[in-house]
Amino acid sequence: MKQNSKRVYHYSISDIISKDMANINEITLSIVDQSPVRKGGTAKDALEESIELAVFAESIGYERYWVSEHHNSSSFSGTSPEILIGQIAARTTKIRVGSGGVMLSHYSALKVAEQFSILDSLYPNRIDLGLGRAPGSDPRTAAALTYPRPTMDVRSDYPQMIKDVAGFLENNLEESNPLSGIKAHPGGIKESSPEIWLLGSSDYSARLSAELGLPFSFADFFGNTSEYGPQIVELYRSNFKASKYLQEPQVNVSLQVMCASTEEEAKFIGLSRSLNKIFMRLGISTNGFLPPEEAAAWPLDDRARAYMEYETKSWIDGNPDQVKEGILKAAEKYQTGDIGVVSNCYSFESRKKSYELVASCFSPVSTT
Repeated sequence: MKQNSKRVYHYSISDIISKDMANINEITLSIVDQSPVRKGGTAKDALEESIELAVFAESIGYERYWVSEHHNSSSFSGTSPEILIGQIAARTTKIRVGSGGVMLSHYSALKVAEQFSILDSLYPNRIDLGLGRAPGSDPRTAAALTYPRPTMDVRSDYPQMIKDVAGFLENNLEESNPLSGIKAHPGGIKESSPEIWLLGSSDYSARLSAELGLPFSFADFFGNTSEYGPQIVELYRSNFKASKYLQEPQVNVSLQVMCASTEEEAKFIGLSRSLNKIFMRLGISTNGFLPPEEAAAWPLDDRARAYMEYETKSWIDGNPDQVKEGILKAAEKYQTGDIGVVSNCYSFESRKKSYELVASCFSPVSTT
């Protein structure tokens, strides 16, 4: 699981902001794609758009493309990131492709290692294995994913499962491990191994990443996680133990962003995503993201409106200059230039345009 050297995004922060950021040298942009389903569209449409968006993202210089895992959702169609990763990697040539993430609690370490070993064999030096412990669903669906077996005790079993995944991928499980001697094929000597990242929004994930010496990706895009995110990331850095994977802590932070030609347009497009946040919390199914016109007209009581404003206050919506400033402020706050971007909305063309404008904030965009 050797960590590959990072490819920078051709943009120096220190050229345009204060010396407080002098310890951050580059901005690296990546995409976290939740494969959003729009009202009137299908899950098949969403998956095909994810592949098309990944091809486009590579052409305009994004570093990584991570796909998420959700189950029994009317809003997101990515139930099997390992399959979607293979489709995307087959259609692209250099962008790193990975999971954001695989919800390890539903599966066995051996099966996950086998899946990603195959991906890495087919697309060496391009595969990221992002692991998470959230259910990616409601409790009943999470139980269905392991039925008739009981659900895993995440607190006690998750750390060992991560070690087992890494051991299977490297073919070096300790002899004392009850799984020792079992191989995750295709094994053998390979030129690369998937890069393992731990994903999270809590101190648990940060402490575990630090203890294992693994890179850590913080989910600022959830909403109110930004209120304590910098403290979580600092906890990871201060407790980090050098390992065979990393000598120094490595942090990615993923932000919720919507960029358009004007602030008014960006906020209007973003209404679909903001209202969807309310629906998910209330358990309301609308069969996908609503058109922004319908979202704008949706009746919300004062309590729901206040909740939506609270949950979305850290999201970065605006014109290119405003988005650029917001991303740079987040980079300063988290002290990292490794930025993931989540952009969900009703229109696929609006989503593509948002990612293109974000890229153009930091580097000339070429689609050739």
